[in-house]
Amino acid sequence: MGLHLYDTRRRRVRPFEPQRPGHVGVYVCGPTVQSAPHVGHLRTALPFDLLRRWLTHGGLDVTLVQNVTDIDDRIIVNADRDGTSVWELATRQTRAFDDAYRTVGILPPSIQPRATGHIPEMIALIGALVDGGYAYPGGGSVWFRVGRFADYGALSHQRPDAMLPSAETEPGKRDPRDFALWKAARPGEPSWTSPWGDGRPGWHLECSAMAGKYLGPSFDIHGGGLDLVFPHHENERAQTVCAADGGAGTGEMARYWMHVGLLTTGGTKMSKSLGNSVLVADALEAVRPQVLRYHLLSAHYRSTLEYSPEALAESTAAHDRVETFVRNALDILGGPGEAAALAADDGPPDAGAGRSHGAGGAEAPTPARVWADFAAALDDDLAVGRALAAIFGAVGQGNQVLSKAHSRALAGWAEVTRRMLAVFGLDPHEQWPSAGAELRSALDGVMQIVLDLRSAARSRHDYTEADAIRSRLAAAGLVVEDTSEGQRWHLA
Repeated sequence: MGLHLYDTRRRRVRPFEPQRPGHVGVYVCGPTVQSAPHVGHLRTALPFDLLRRWLTHGGLDVTLVQNVTDIDDRIIVNADRDGTSVWELATRQTRAFDDAYRTVGILPPSIQPRATGHIPEMIALIGALVDGGYAYPGGGSVWFRVGRFADYGALSHQRPDAMLPSAETEPGKRDPRDFALWKAARPGEPSWTSPWGDGRPGWHLECSAMAGKYLGPSFDIHGGGLDLVFPHHENERAQTVCAADGGAGTGEMARYWMHVGLLTTGGTKMSKSLGNSVLVADALEAVRPQVLRYHLLSAHYRSTLEYSPEALAESTAAHDRVETFVRNALDILGGPGEAAALAADDGPPDAGAGRSHGAGGAEAPTPARVWADFAAALDDDLAVGRALAAIFGAVGQGNQVLSKAHSRALAGWAEVTRRMLAVFGLDPHEQWPSAGAELRSALDGVMQIVLDLRSAARSRHDYTEADAIRSRLAAAGLVVEDTSEGQRWHLA
């Protein structure tokens, strides 16, 4: 059916058609780097990483722009609290975010612009809005005139006349609904020169300027967290449309608006302001990065996802089941090259008929059918629940032939499983080789010695010793299985 995505602006799932054939432009609101990253930041970023991988898998060229907000009230406050400069704090935390994204396998953005590097573009955008009568200077700042944009509120589905005014009185502001494009300089804070006086950009302005520079006034997808719909994205859209078409509302900043649901803990939104956020560094002390990635991708991107020890334990067990199958299958098949060669004899996973007939004429699933189900799921607004069901279906089929002399069948299931995992960024062979590749090689050698000792004990009918070896290995987290092809081990 082709890719369909939910559009917040239109409140429905729509067929996705790139503005420019063969190319997709995506703008994702990145972090405000006032403090260390927490897992909520990863929850927002990961669905767009999955979308990017899926679009790329489909042969599209994706330009993903993710900004860094490196000047903001919160950065200024935190820098002052820490006794450091705004620039030092922003640089340090930008590196921390980059490290966190990289650790969980998020691909780096095609372009990563910083707000402070685009002040000229912001001033030019403000100038266009002032010249068009959609912004006005006042009190040393510049304000966007919300009442002049007839389509204001269309993204968040709110009526401007029903919006609650800000409780804060700000000099020069004519309408409580208006928002700052340019903030007047305050003593001791970073500032830049503009035609309206020294100051710094408003938060909403920066994304309009950077998205416009790198993707144009209209592009394919704008994304971010659900909490950004209003006021941030509503204001971005208003600025961009007014600057582009004179405020008529006939244009559109993004053709699709995508928003990721909240991450909760104990049923409450995870937030620094509420003091219940879990830092990425702390989360990675509890689980491996690929398990954290799996957990944060395991729910549909528009739904709320709970973060708790119990939920992490379930995700750990589920991920380990898939990882164990892939590694055991590749061990039996002699490695990924041999597995790919055997699977290729039967054609690629998406080729051929969907199902074969098993005993009694019942239809049996094939790798081709499972891949088709997986693709249909992701094409349906990234329905990860169904996509993961396809992965576990393949793992189940593969485990049925794991201990049998059906190497070609095993290769087919191993390859389609790895192909699906690659889209999720979770292939344990290619994307996570650091999960003990060198240690695994050394452990393989040690385990072979231990298994030889166990085999020798069984040969002399000393089953007490053989069982004792197996029990001691199990206590150390190493499971030994006796199969028709000999002993096999894996991590518990």
